[in-house]
Amino acid sequence: MWSKLLALVQMESNSTADQLFSKNKKVPCDCCQEEKCDALKSCLDCGVSYCSTHLMPHTTAAKLKKHKLISPVANLEDYICQKHERPLELFCRDDQTCVCQFCTETDHKTHTTVPIETESGEKKAQLGKTQAEVQWMIQDRIKKIEEINNSVELNKKQIEKEKKDSIEVYNALLHCIERSQAELLQVLEEKQEAAERQAEEFIKELQQEITELKRRDTELEQLSHTEDHIHLLLMYPSLCSPPHTKDWTDITINTHLSVETLRRALSQLRESLKKEMEKLPEIELKRIQQCAVDLTLDPDTAQPALILSEDGKQVTYGDKRQYLSENPKRFDVHIYVLGKEGFSSGRFYYEVQVRGKTGWVLGVAKESIKRKGDIKLEPKNGYWTVWRSKENEYKAPDSFVVPLSLKQAPQKVGVFVDYEEGLVSFYDVEARSHIYSFTGQSFTEKLYPLFNPCNKDGGKNSAPLVIMPVETFM
Repeated sequence: MWSKLLALVQMESNSTADQLFSKNKKVPCDCCQEEKCDALKSCLDCGVSYCSTHLMPHTTAAKLKKHKLISPVANLEDYICQKHERPLELFCRDDQTCVCQFCTETDHKTHTTVPIETESGEKKAQLGKTQAEVQWMIQDRIKKIEEINNSVELNKKQIEKEKKDSIEVYNALLHCIERSQAELLQVLEEKQEAAERQAEEFIKELQQEITELKRRDTELEQLSHTEDHIHLLLMYPSLCSPPHTKDWTDITINTHLSVETLRRALSQLRESLKKEMEKLPEIELKRIQQCAVDLTLDPDTAQPALILSEDGKQVTYGDKRQYLSENPKRFDVHIYVLGKEGFSSGRFYYEVQVRGKTGWVLGVAKESIKRKGDIKLEPKNGYWTVWRSKENEYKAPDSFVVPLSLKQAPQKVGVFVDYEEGLVSFYDVEARSHIYSFTGQSFTEKLYPLFNPCNKDGGKNSAPLVIMPVETFM
């Protein structure tokens, strides 16, 4: 990539140089009659370009030796004053133009003029500075291109990872649906098989009854044609009524799909999908942990009652205010402290141990937040936080205070920010579950991590807030 860029820059430079120095191309001698020789010099006094042969008089004749000779140029008229037909030897700094000696006695009489060589030397020095600046700008932009390319490559890897994670999630959900569908179809097939077995039994029984009825029908037919009156009377009591059979009037085969069967299958599917969806925060947390940053607390922002560890990783409430120098960055009433590191783009993530605490506040705040006097934690005031009170209540002060229902008390809280996406999310790291997210925010300035260990609550909340190294789980 670098070699291609440098080649491109070199090609552009060469093209520009060709345009600037095209005047240095070979110039034909104005005195050669037939075959034109290349000119060796151009004379500003004569207004003619000479080859080595025709230049000889200028090297021998005393009068011609005084003429102004320069490297051969095709546009010789540009080097001669059009008004006085004299060589342009001076530079007028008032009008920023080249002039001849006669010009300084007329139109430029009161102007500041210097020899062209002098002005050219100064301009060359300025060109050197400009060239150095241009070269620095070129390298800076080449570096920026490389940075952009690296960002694209990094983003490509992240997208591929997200694709893989997404495919796993959707495959798991599809597997749940396919399994539920297979189970439902199996239930329906079993119902169909049961109905077919019942139908076979009913048909078998009906056929048996039909056989018995046909036998009775034959006996009745025979008896109706007998001439033996005594025999008819003897047989009549047993044949006078149809044989005992089942009442088939209300007996049917159920051919309708049970709504309850489908409802039960969908209910089971919903539970299975819910379990799979509960795994999403774990997958999400694993991905965002790749955005972990190393944080330290900023003592210049710490409210005087807060005590920071030497390594800047822990903060506790010290009951008594310390005598600290006044600082516009310092909180004076509420016991907050910010991280030293601020972020104005990209994604960042950090984890804070809250084990053994009954109260804490964590989140991020914009750089221009109010730090003196009473403070209200709201996004419109530049605060995006989640907090726990001593009553074991968890809340997120959004556009209104949102009560949070957590299955268990978090021991370690993860905070993730996607600056461009306008997202601030909180996670229970050990439970690998999502706590709350502020979405659709618009960040326009640097964001800083915010910490509040809260008061000691009679000794129940003495444990510090600790910034922990992020350990990704498998």
